[in-house]
Amino acid sequence: MIRGKIVKMRDVLLRIKEKFLGREDVMEDSSDYVEIDTNVDRGPKAKIIVRPFFIEDFADIKPVLDALREGTTIALINIRPLKEKDIIELKRAVSKLKKTCDAIEGDIAGFGEDWIVVTPSFAQIHRTTQTQGVSSEQGEMMS
Repeated sequence: MIRGKIVKMRDVLLRIKEKFLGREDVMEDSSDYVEIDTNVDRGPKAKIIVRPFFIEDFADIKPVLDALREGTTIALINIRPLKEKDIIELKRAVSKLKKTCDAIEGDIAGFGEDWIVVTPSFAQIHRTTQTQGVSSEQGEMMS
């Protein structure tokens, strides 16, 4: 009796999936499992991109800002190369990131000593003791 209900539920879920996908990409077998065709083209992979950036010079900040302004990119920024090279330029770059983040109503935080994450307005960064706020006045991470 329970097995019959499970089979019926599976059939209902398969029909719902076919309606949403608009195509037949689920192949049923006579056994108790469902095989999904992984070769079906599902279109664009994602609407949100998590993208790493490495900042070696102040000029390297432009692609980060452009990606953030598009509104679909969460930027993971490694600031170590610039920090080791020129702390003044690092402060300028972080200040520019903070201003852009404020303009797009996003969120910004530092992770450890070498990483900053910047998100668009639809995402919020979970703050813990490892996550630090970023100060635009000082251009450096603070607790």
